[in-house]
Amino acid sequence: MGGDLADVRLWAGELSAVHERFVHRFNREEPRQSALADMRGLIAPLERKNGWTLAEEAGHTGPDRIHRLLNRIEWDADEALDDVRDYVVEHLGDRDAGLIVDDTGFLKKGIRSAGVQRQYSGTAGRTENSQIGVFLAYATNRGRTLIDRRLYLPTSWTDDRCTDRTLTRNCLATVTLSCPRANSSAARIRMRSRNARRSGVSPPPCGYLVQPAYRSNHRLSATTSHQQSQ
Repeated sequence: MGGDLADVRLWAGELSAVHERFVHRFNREEPRQSALADMRGLIAPLERKNGWTLAEEAGHTGPDRIHRLLNRIEWDADEALDDVRDYVVEHLGDRDAGLIVDDTGFLKKGIRSAGVQRQYSGTAGRTENSQIGVFLAYATNRGRTLIDRRLYLPTSWTDDRCTDRTLTRNCLATVTLSCPRANSSAARIRMRSRNARRSGVSPPPCGYLVQPAYRSNHRLSATTSHQQSQ
């Protein structure tokens, strides 16, 4: 029991340390505390994780504060991600680390989620109504974690809906993500490359680029690593 309590305290302390790295991105105290509550909820052993369950875990009477953090309060998620990436490199940085780029599908029932359509999903192993996210992980002998993400946007969301004058808020928000304008495996490969290059915002030391879905592994020379950071 004593060991478990020590582990809990260690996790809580380190979570607060991560929070401190990007808390300055918020202008008011409410979103700062909501961000910490959201983080705590995401690592909590909850069966389902949504606005309601995260709010309950934080002791809130309803999901309004969590929803405001995600939908209304102005803050830059990419800037916060850069702060977290710096934290990762500080603790896990290794010149022989691997950058792992892979996509995953999120199965959906409706049609309003940004980027959703019937498309191949590795999660389901078949074509399903889904969103596709492309993720970049950083892995070393000391640990591994995600350091970047992109939403894959099919042409059905760029060529059809976004030329209509009745643009939805979802569509407008999605266009700002600057996703590839092609619905193909090649587009996802290009997006994978973009993710790897974006990690150069604060270049993580690395030696390998791995793309599991395409069974592709590349040893990165010093020149290649430098080019990725441009």
